[in-house]
Amino acid sequence: MPKRIVSFLPSATELLYEFGVQEDLYGVTHECRFPHDAKTKPRIINSVINSEKLTSNEIDIMTCQLLNDGKDIFTIDEKNLKKANPDLIISQKTCEVCAAYTNQVNKALQILQTKPILHTMDPHNIQEIIQSVIELGKILHRESKAREITESLERRVQNIKMKHNNEKAKVVTIEWIEPFFTAGHWIPEMIEIAGGINMISKTGEHSRRMDFQEVVEADPDIIIVMPCGFDRKRTISEYNNILKGNEKWNSLKAVKNNQIFAVDADSFFSKPSIRTIGGLEILAKIIQPDEFGNLQVLEESFSQIA
Repeated sequence: MPKRIVSFLPSATELLYEFGVQEDLYGVTHECRFPHDAKTKPRIINSVINSEKLTSNEIDIMTCQLLNDGKDIFTIDEKNLKKANPDLIISQKTCEVCAAYTNQVNKALQILQTKPILHTMDPHNIQEIIQSVIELGKILHRESKAREITESLERRVQNIKMKHNNEKAKVVTIEWIEPFFTAGHWIPEMIEIAGGINMISKTGEHSRRMDFQEVVEADPDIIIVMPCGFDRKRTISEYNNILKGNEKWNSLKAVKNNQIFAVDADSFFSKPSIRTIGGLEILAKIIQPDEFGNLQVLEESFSQIA
């Protein structure tokens, strides 16, 4: 069983705490903020982009420039990595923009004298997210705890699936505001499970840039704004600065009917973590408020944008 673990992925960090092996966690990333104790762990992965001080457009421009120039978005703290001396590194290959990717793993292997076990998480839908719990549980020799976690998650998913309205709302999810990106991966499936008709994107496909005309043609009843890595307050701020005064945007049916919602994407949607099931419950409350009005979710997790 691994005794010195390094996580290159925030959702893996959350899961390690859920398994109760946080004492064996010797390194995390700049984005590992949950649970709160994760912030106290040595930081091994950092980003060259300070997203807190840049606008959506500035973040996009800088990201594209780095990728076009063949430069890394993420850097390794070599000193902290050597000190961590991991026998297990958990990484991902879902998105090279969202978290440490293959380049950082390869550099870590070059730095370390003793080569660790590598475990890659790459879920693209709800079932694969749940399956990732089982897979990591085997590596950690925590199979019983893995079953306990997954059974709880599956019960929550089934609770949503069992309650559907006959009339389904058309839903568009926006993963980035400037420029527009549609949310892919597990988000389209979440919309469908929550009782909506997902528009534009498809389950398992990468999130992609989209034209405003695609939103117009989709004619959504509900628009859910979930910029990757942003919390609810940051999302509302970006929305007010970029879209609120846009005449074309304000002509959309969903906007006219006050069916625009901001969610805490960083906690519940951007990462393929077990908290994604909490995101599913948030979507159910938004899409089917009559059915799920009494379902309990965190107070700051979503709000209607006036």
